[in-house]
Amino acid sequence: MSKRSVYFFGGEQTDGDASQKELLGGKGANLAEMARLGLPVPPGFTIATTVCSRFHEALHEADGAVPDDVLSEVDQNLALLERSMGLRLGDAQAPLFVSVRSGAAVSMPGMMDTVLNLGLTDKTLEGLAASSKSRRFALDAYRRLINMFGDVVMGLGHGRFEEALSAVKNKTGAREDTDLDEAGMEQVVARYKAIYESELGHPFPQDPRQQLTKAIEAVFRSWDTPRARRYREIEGITGLRGTAVNVQAMVFGNLGETSGTGVCFTRDPSTGENVFYGEYLVNAQGEDVVAGIRTPEHISRLEQDMPLVYKELIGIKDKLERHYRDMQDLEFTVQEGHLFMLQTRAGKRTAAAAVRTAMEMLAEGLIDEKEALQRVEPNQLDQLLHPTFDPAAARHVLATGLPASPGAVSGQIVFTADEAEEWAGRGVEVVLVRRETSPEDIGGMHAAKGILTTLGGMTSHAAVVARGMGKCCVAGCAAAQIDAKAKTLSFSRNELNEGDWISLDGSTGEVMLDRVPTRAPQLGEEFEQLMALADKYRRLGVRTNADNPKDAKNAREFGAEGIGLCRTEHMFFEEDRIAHVREMILAETEDTRRAALDKLLPSQREDFSGIFEAMDGLPVTIRLLDPPLHEFLPHETERRKELAESLGVSLEHVERRCRELEEFNPMLGHRGCRLAVTYPEIIEMQGRAIAEAACDAAEKGIAVRPEVMVPLVGLKAELDYCEQRLRAIMDTTFQSRGQKISYLVGTMIEVPRAALRAGDIAKTAEFFSFGTNDLTQMTFGFSRDDAGGFLVEYQEKHVLPEDPFQVLDRDGVGRLVELACQEGRAARPDLKLGICGEHGGEPKSVAFCHDAGLDYVSCSPFRVPIARLAAARAAIR
Repeated sequence: MSKRSVYFFGGEQTDGDASQKELLGGKGANLAEMARLGLPVPPGFTIATTVCSRFHEALHEADGAVPDDVLSEVDQNLALLERSMGLRLGDAQAPLFVSVRSGAAVSMPGMMDTVLNLGLTDKTLEGLAASSKSRRFALDAYRRLINMFGDVVMGLGHGRFEEALSAVKNKTGAREDTDLDEAGMEQVVARYKAIYESELGHPFPQDPRQQLTKAIEAVFRSWDTPRARRYREIEGITGLRGTAVNVQAMVFGNLGETSGTGVCFTRDPSTGENVFYGEYLVNAQGEDVVAGIRTPEHISRLEQDMPLVYKELIGIKDKLERHYRDMQDLEFTVQEGHLFMLQTRAGKRTAAAAVRTAMEMLAEGLIDEKEALQRVEPNQLDQLLHPTFDPAAARHVLATGLPASPGAVSGQIVFTADEAEEWAGRGVEVVLVRRETSPEDIGGMHAAKGILTTLGGMTSHAAVVARGMGKCCVAGCAAAQIDAKAKTLSFSRNELNEGDWISLDGSTGEVMLDRVPTRAPQLGEEFEQLMALADKYRRLGVRTNADNPKDAKNAREFGAEGIGLCRTEHMFFEEDRIAHVREMILAETEDTRRAALDKLLPSQREDFSGIFEAMDGLPVTIRLLDPPLHEFLPHETERRKELAESLGVSLEHVERRCRELEEFNPMLGHRGCRLAVTYPEIIEMQGRAIAEAACDAAEKGIAVRPEVMVPLVGLKAELDYCEQRLRAIMDTTFQSRGQKISYLVGTMIEVPRAALRAGDIAKTAEFFSFGTNDLTQMTFGFSRDDAGGFLVEYQEKHVLPEDPFQVLDRDGVGRLVELACQEGRAARPDLKLGICGEHGGEPKSVAFCHDAGLDYVSCSPFRVPIARLAAARAAIR
């Protein structure tokens, strides 16, 4: 491994390229690549990500500093930059100014720090004023540096500087920053310097080299800020060394009407349409666009304002998209009519845009089929399956902002990110309302259903982060006025308070009063093309968890190839059946239990008939009764009285039976196959209902493929006992109806002992379905209901990388699954293997199931497309 830490780019020397993102970060690697392509990139150098880890190690041991050997390399590369530019850092006549920016291997927009205009001092201010022929411009650049350096490097916060700027604008009658003249800017700089000195006890540093070192350290520190850690947690970003630091010669977009700055995408990141998309501001710096401080112009306006620059930019965006073969997110600055490229990266996009872009680029020949599948993250598809507002519903539109990120959400208004997290933690659906968002708001943005800002544009922080998260966002809604102290949101004719309901349409930008009804999503042609492509490459089958015909039908429409888990107990809770269930539980003898079960039989048969019809020809795995019986009994005394009266028994009888069924740990108690051993008449009724429903369906010409699953087996003898009774009742039923219907009997592997004794159990079981919810619970010794209280800290403190109830634990639970697969197939080579826990729709867990050799995964209906894509990506990775 090279011991080198700093890499130059631009001018006559470029050390890196796009393949070195792990070392140079995404920004640094792509700056080097653009320089190699001959694009107009201001020269600079990148301090490698390896230095970040060294910096933080030193930070834990002492005060922390950039290592001396790295600073020596920085000096060498700074000298090279000065020669390349013909300028010197700190020189009074020909001063060099630089930006200092972050850049990790994975894009984290807005989460880490940036300092612009570094190198400005009282002395170099005059040199910049002379070379630019505009003292007002030089003062504007200086006040920006003092603000950013004070905020980012010294931790003063942006608020006091913003108050000082507003005070000068009010005093001089300026509406926008750009309306301030030279004298106004002089006042702003003076106030900023006074704030800096009064808060920190020393004047703003006049040594540019000191400014540079402190800015580099600040960018490294920003890797480990709460907002950056939270973003990585939300996005599932792990295993990175840290951020790189990019030091680059400044180009100025705030030099007048022939200068400007912008952010653009080679395609629309909201829809995926192949149109040039973006925004820019004349006479501004990049922070003004991204922070939403001013509302920018659409990129098409640049053709009118600067036609030659626009033509060059079009050529560059086309070249970069062809080169990277992906939609690009570009940052540029125009300095006095000259275009400079400051960044390119794969653009964050919505699910709809990801699908459309992948399919269109495939059709254009830019990428192949496997690349197209890799361009869409499986979990993104969840966005496409969200509802949209019903076009027939009444809408009271309060105002219209910019459609920054699509979606249709309703929620109660909150005005701070902390409130959003707190309210959402209580189960309240909220819309976060802000003037503009900042990186510190990341937790609240994640918790909120939607985001509304009154400032900013389509490439503001709120818009970019919301699109990356798949959150609905309306930005730049200028008609809305926020009073943060009074906690009110005002429109021309309406004033709303914290907690009031609003609805956001992220596709139109409409902000509406109250809740607006929604309708099912409309999936487009590109989605169907992607799913067909996924089905072409995946090996794993994908089934659904469904307990009724409606869910089964929905799942088939999403591409489910059968039912992997039909939970019969869910049927028992319906109002017309629960009385018979309770009668069966309270029965004192087998005869009275069977009499109650006979009343349930028609309902069970009807349920299964509907599901068999909905899944015509596809396998249906029916899990026999699983939960403990006490769950079906009422807890309140009043309800118990009503039950006693309805059954003609005493309250004392009901109370006694309830006490008998109470358990200290019911999840490990009298449930699953243990109920069947104690009360075989229960599974006999269920087996008969399945067989009769199969006969009814077959007589209608419907193909049926029942698979009967015995839950919670830990001993082969338990399964043997249940299997013998099931086959006796089902075979007798088929024979009496003159039907020959093939069916399977298998078990749910959810008890660790069953996984360890899988070879023995497979002698009876014809299939295994891994119930990874309970298997995880029993393997870890975690209670699913209680573990949430500490699993968050386990992840924050790196005790566990992920919640094992959300992402399958490969090392422990996964090892049991692999062992059961190997030993089960050794005993029965044609053993069918599947998974039916919540992990069946989680992409990383689906990849594990592919690796372990399972035949199928089963998940909730709306996660079927996610599992199909995840299975395809697992097959081609």
